[in-house]
Amino acid sequence: MAAAATNSASPTLTTTLIDQARLLSAQNDSALIRSLQQLTGWDAEELMQALGARFGYPVLPMRVLQALRPDFERIPYTECAQRGVLIASDETDTPHLVLGDPFDGAVENWALRRYGMHAGTPRVVLVHPDDLQAYFAQQEQQLRAMDGFDSASAGRNDEEVAAVITLASISDDASPVVRLVNSTIYDALKLQASDIHLECDAGCLHVLYRIDGALVPITQVQGQDMAEQVISRIKVMAELDIAERRIPQDGRFKVRVNHREIDFRVSVMPNIFGEDAVLRLLDRQSLTEEARALRLDNLGLDGHTIAAIRKLASKPHGMLLVTGPTGSGKTTTLYAAITEIHTGRDKIVTIEDPVEYRLPRVLQIPVNEKKGLTFARGLRSILRHDPDKIMVGEIRDDETAQIAVQAALTGHLVFTTVHANNVFDVLGRFLHMGVDAYSFAAALNGIVAQRLLRINCPHCAVEVEPSDDELATAGLSRAQVDGWIFKAGSGCGHCRGIGYKGRKAVAEVLILDDMLRELIAGKAPISVLKERAAQAGLRALHDTALQWAARGETTLEEVMRVAG
Repeated sequence: MAAAATNSASPTLTTTLIDQARLLSAQNDSALIRSLQQLTGWDAEELMQALGARFGYPVLPMRVLQALRPDFERIPYTECAQRGVLIASDETDTPHLVLGDPFDGAVENWALRRYGMHAGTPRVVLVHPDDLQAYFAQQEQQLRAMDGFDSASAGRNDEEVAAVITLASISDDASPVVRLVNSTIYDALKLQASDIHLECDAGCLHVLYRIDGALVPITQVQGQDMAEQVISRIKVMAELDIAERRIPQDGRFKVRVNHREIDFRVSVMPNIFGEDAVLRLLDRQSLTEEARALRLDNLGLDGHTIAAIRKLASKPHGMLLVTGPTGSGKTTTLYAAITEIHTGRDKIVTIEDPVEYRLPRVLQIPVNEKKGLTFARGLRSILRHDPDKIMVGEIRDDETAQIAVQAALTGHLVFTTVHANNVFDVLGRFLHMGVDAYSFAAALNGIVAQRLLRINCPHCAVEVEPSDDELATAGLSRAQVDGWIFKAGSGCGHCRGIGYKGRKAVAEVLILDDMLRELIAGKAPISVLKERAAQAGLRALHDTALQWAARGETTLEEVMRVAG
């Protein structure tokens, strides 16, 4: 396929013109290419020919661009549309790197790295940014059509209908409030945030994303009226009472972005300046895809911990408890264990709030408290359904705790979670909920206490030397860390200046033996239990986390934050 030839008589872009356009684009907050077109008065074709001549790249007209086949496997559609680049091939399978802005060398370098040098070097070509956006809009329509969803679905009578958010709908929406909310949701999904925080302050609204477990400030929206309208928009989407501003409200809604249906759980809370909102994101399709390959090996756990969890998960009956704070990956660990033991020969039933991962040939029941389906009631019904293995998403009350223990004592293998700080706090929680100490000790196989540890960004991590105070805070001396490699991320574009990118699980596992069971049944002091657990080989969470710092994969500060 031949690119459009650059006209030798085309206008010339001088450095002075480009500098003037940069100043104009900064003043008007518009793209540099559009500023050049405004400054020179050239039409789109003349401008692109001049850019092609200056940068030495062929220029593609729209008709040629439309004939290219996109490679969204190499760089996903969302990232292409956001960055204004495209990897595509012509009819001869020649790869093209299509740029809408030749001045942005960082984007070009990023695309080349994502393409991969092992696959050869793609042919770099230019198109007008408007043509590229039109191409993306056409591709988006095709992706939605392939997924069997179009605008007609907005008229369905389903209990919940997902609103559709696209780049085109964001830019075309006349309401600045709707545009702000939709773009905030779109960007959060792109950055793989787990939560969106909207915090009302005096005269402004702060937007923050929780990425890798930490809150990252994104932007501020000025104006009290605008802040109130944004919260009201969230309430409308979640079908909450927009007139009620004095009490907390909870709701949920769905949106569809890039042919993926995303669930949002909404919590609205009053404050002295108005209301705050937190949106929890749940990409069910992504979680389902992850579940197919979910294994304990993929969670980042060390070999000793994986072997211990596998031993507990392979028991014929009893209870495996996973504990930790909210968002520490407890459910993911349980799913990984269940996936490994799921052979199809056992009846596995789960009850969760909500059902996060979807597993084939597993009966998964969502809690619905509005309809009276609680954990306790659902668990009673499950026991009449002839299960072999049961997963209870969370033990929240006395009744659920009692039934779960009885299920473990009557020949079922029960997987469940409970909120506690460590493996020993779990014992007190169950006894406080009225569970008989002897029954609990007899039912319990083991406890896993888990945290998620942020990992240093591989793109900006550099070696550092911790101070004596930092070592002392972590319970270490200079002699103990001889040979350790300490690293910390300095902050870059890949990690949004945080220094961390991605998380891995770190855990301690307590496997009960006869002596520990006798101590628990006799309500022995925690100090005695800890001493016996250490003799039985319990590796403390803090010590396991320190090994990650010793290899330079995380920082001492992160170890103390998570497992201090």
